[in-house]
Amino acid sequence: MNKSQTFSKQQRIYKKKEIQELFDKGSSFYLYPFSIKITKSDSLEQNSVLVSVSKRFFKKAVDRNFLKRRIKEAYRLNQQLYDNKGFKIAFLYNSQKKHDFSFLESRIIKILEKLGSEFVN
Repeated sequence: MNKSQTFSKQQRIYKKKEIQELFDKGSSFYLYPFSIKITKSDSLEQNSVLVSVSKRFFKKAVDRNFLKRRIKEAYRLNQQLYDNKGFKIAFLYNSQKKHDFSFLESRIIKILEKLGSEFVN
């Protein structure tokens, strides 16, 4: 496996302070079934990602975790499409339906292409 295709802990947003900063200061847009929050961080050497699936739509943790794994994998496989460094990105899943991997991957690709055209260093 390519080193560039891994999804390490440094690429995940998990600290409450970082999450709060992303939601307070970040800009956002919507592309079904995702709401995207993004902000620039000078201290990062690579992009960091947060994936969230609402408990309101998926009551069982099994279902939420299933979707989160699929979204992370779709991002991991296509992260080279958005090569700007130092951004924090949140993928918020806003659908009541469990979509298949190919649909999620196509949406992630569209999102990364949109980020590449709008958010440039």
